[in-house]
Amino acid sequence: MPQIAVGVVGATGLVGEMTLQQLAERAFPVGDLRLFASSRSRGQTLTWSGQHFTVETIREGSFSDCQLVFCCAGTDISRQVVPQAVAEGAVVVDKSNAFRLQEGVPLVVPEVNSHHLAGHRGIIANPNCTTIQLAVALSPLARAVGLARVVVSTYQSVSGSGRQAVQELVRGSQQVLAGQTADAAVYPHPIAFNLLPHIDGFDDEGFSGEERKLMTETQKILSLPALPLAATAVRVPLFYGHGISVMVETGETVTPEQVRQLMAGQEGLQVVDQVEQLQYPMPVNAAGQDQVLVGRIRKDESFDRVLHFWVVADNLRKGAATNAVQIAEALLSTWE
Repeated sequence: MPQIAVGVVGATGLVGEMTLQQLAERAFPVGDLRLFASSRSRGQTLTWSGQHFTVETIREGSFSDCQLVFCCAGTDISRQVVPQAVAEGAVVVDKSNAFRLQEGVPLVVPEVNSHHLAGHRGIIANPNCTTIQLAVALSPLARAVGLARVVVSTYQSVSGSGRQAVQELVRGSQQVLAGQTADAAVYPHPIAFNLLPHIDGFDDEGFSGEERKLMTETQKILSLPALPLAATAVRVPLFYGHGISVMVETGETVTPEQVRQLMAGQEGLQVVDQVEQLQYPMPVNAAGQDQVLVGRIRKDESFDRVLHFWVVADNLRKGAATNAVQIAEALLSTWE
């Protein structure tokens, strides 16, 4: 397998660090490696696969020696950096919201729609963290019995907001346990021992940006642009792992046992659904692994074609870094 010259933008952030970890764990054929971050991290040394690399800032020509770039920065940075990287000859897997819904940019969960990679124009978008795990869980139902309507509520950990949010939860928890009022800097209200039904800004209809991402991205990934889908996104005082409560109205009647069998055959999805033994998906089970976990599969007693289930995944691994590296692996297979 040929060695690939790889660049990682945002290498010192949580997602950048996990991307580097996944490149090593999955034995991706990295040849030359370039690490980029903001000026605050310039000159910092990172160790990867036994070698030391100096973190650089981005300048003209930074990507001219890169074949593949993982952009693990925010949307504003991606809008600047990604076009530059493509113009300098790299293919970019971008993890921000900048290009996900842009015409001609594949939005890919490899277990679901890797065929969308064909014909890319240098940019491949990595979906939102909750979108990824929802798409993996919905995909077998969409293929087998169809989807008429989907309603979800997400329970999202603070690591989805970055390292400062994790630190804020630690600090706030300590403050509350000491009888003090928790600080709020990353979030508009304290997150320690609290729930915030607020992720990203709100639009005129009252939906948050996170909710809009989940709805529109899922429609694009499943190639169901007219799928009725509504979401409520909630930030919870958990360090790692995202959960989603899902209500699905299917196109055809299907039993919970049939759903378990369909989901058991879906790549990347593990059924954990033995409630009589108190076995169901939890963030602590998903931590450190790349499978999406699904359980609590049950039929709605009021509506014949409505099902409910619960989905959990490690938001830094499958929800971000692992999915991006899997995209690169699928892309690499077309280069051979």
